[in-house]
Amino acid sequence: MKQDEVRVIKISREALYEFVYEKFIESQGEYLDVESTDVSDFFEIDFDRGEFVFLAIKSEDEKGNFQTLPREIDLKNVMRNIPDTATSMFQTERRYKTFTVKELAELSKK
Repeated sequence: MKQDEVRVIKISREALYEFVYEKFIESQGEYLDVESTDVSDFFEIDFDRGEFVFLAIKSEDEKGNFQTLPREIDLKNVMRNIPDTATSMFQTERRYKTFTVKELAELSKK
């Protein structure tokens, strides 16, 4: 770069949403200790509260049927009702907490 040059990136809310989601997809092996081919990912962002939740479930059940996020799980409510699982995504210790579908369904009701 030249001495007086400044390079700038400005993106929209939608582009920021996409960037964060794609970064988590790209790094889910490191962040969640999963194989990307074995899981389906779901996420939600609350820009007003400045929070993000990202989760992975097994992509297929024991019969090989594709699984989706159970209807009883509301990611917005889950995000509001669980504490942060990591103080930084750059920390070296485990960043995630494991829940059961039943536990997340209960958190979705609060």
